[in-house]
Amino acid sequence: MKNRNPVLWVLFLGVLMAAIDIAIIGPALPAIRDGFHTTDRAVVWVFTTYLLFNLIGTPLMAKLSDRLGRRDVYIADVLLFAAGSVVVALAPSLTWVIVGRGIQGFGAGGIFPVASAVIGDTFPPERRGRALGIIGSVFGVAFLIGPILAGVVLKFFSWHMLFWGPLPFALLLIPAAWRWLPSTGKGGKGKADWQGMLLLAALLSSLAYALNQLDAAHLAESARSPRVAGFLLLGVVLLPVLAWVERRAADPIIHPRLFGGRQLVLANALAFGAGVVEGSMVFIPALLVAAFGVSESKASFMLLPVVATLSIGAPLFGHGLDKVGSRRVIMLGTALAAIGTAMLGFLHLSTAAFYTAAILIGFGLSALLGAPLRYIMLAEAPAEERASAQALISVMTKVGQMLTGAVVGAVAASMGGGVAGYAASFQVLGGIAAVLFLLSLLLKRREAEQAAQRQTA
Repeated sequence: MKNRNPVLWVLFLGVLMAAIDIAIIGPALPAIRDGFHTTDRAVVWVFTTYLLFNLIGTPLMAKLSDRLGRRDVYIADVLLFAAGSVVVALAPSLTWVIVGRGIQGFGAGGIFPVASAVIGDTFPPERRGRALGIIGSVFGVAFLIGPILAGVVLKFFSWHMLFWGPLPFALLLIPAAWRWLPSTGKGGKGKADWQGMLLLAALLSSLAYALNQLDAAHLAESARSPRVAGFLLLGVVLLPVLAWVERRAADPIIHPRLFGGRQLVLANALAFGAGVVEGSMVFIPALLVAAFGVSESKASFMLLPVVATLSIGAPLFGHGLDKVGSRRVIMLGTALAAIGTAMLGFLHLSTAAFYTAAILIGFGLSALLGAPLRYIMLAEAPAEERASAQALISVMTKVGQMLTGAVVGAVAASMGGGVAGYAASFQVLGGIAAVLFLLSLLLKRREAEQAAQRQTA
């Protein structure tokens, strides 16, 4: 394909549409709660339902794109997301808001992995890093403009107006995607793996629900409660059953070979670890409130350097992938993340120390989450499994993010909370980032990676 710029813009706008929705939901939740005269506990399901269906939709929609073609499934994802937005905007009750959020989450789950797979189908190996970096920068951009946009809309309009926003995106994206996106994929052979799809959905649902119900302040007690222990046990039981079904399926939803080979195992482990480190970012405002005595709103504002470096670092490191390969980029990223988190854990926090640590963490995460791990999967996974491989990276990252809440909260609570408690948590996270650096040393060198790219191009 000679003209790849329209393809990149279609993918960029689709990911931006979904990412802005994630960025605006935080400011919108209090308005939704007050609008329906409900409780904080009830309105949390607006966020939790989106997360759950997003987690389920990611591997399912990705697999459908491998079987049916990228363009059709990408358009279906955009349509689902827009339809869910309309349901939320017109919702007469909180129940309908939650239903709409589920539809939104399911559609959004497929947008990023399918977009990454399209880059693998469309761009030559020597240009994939830059393209993936541009797509990865969307999340930094979204979290810079999303809260500001939400604040303006909520000041002058009702919260419903926020959810009409995806419609212009969809009206622009659907005809553009139909014209420019290739109908690649269509690699599935044999009967669809409906058993695997249902088992995977049940496994991810049980895991997500259990982790979301954990009380970090009373971790052991909450882990023994039926609503947590029962669903964790269900996940443990379903995992070997899913593995057994996938080994026998003609076209498994997650092919066992995506866990085969050192490079793939390392990529999945790094994705999980990156999710753990990324998930810790939600606790930085609490640390800042305790350390500097600032308000919660100012503490959130102080996170802007992390967000800004994500938007800058993703394309920068994406360009580096094409020059030096994934190993060096990930080594640098994990080292930066380890130093940044360790600074939050071991140094006496001053404003200068915090901002230095925040910038290091932001650049470190952008060297992991933006493009490099997806770059590895494009090099290692066969063409007919590209979207499924990208979905696997997303799922591993999201599971890591969910686990962080329990880990950080439990460590902080065990140390009495406050500055000492959160510092101890970031000491643990610094150790996890250091382990990720050691894992990155085991990745393929540039020459071996280029050879793998030639085989799967």
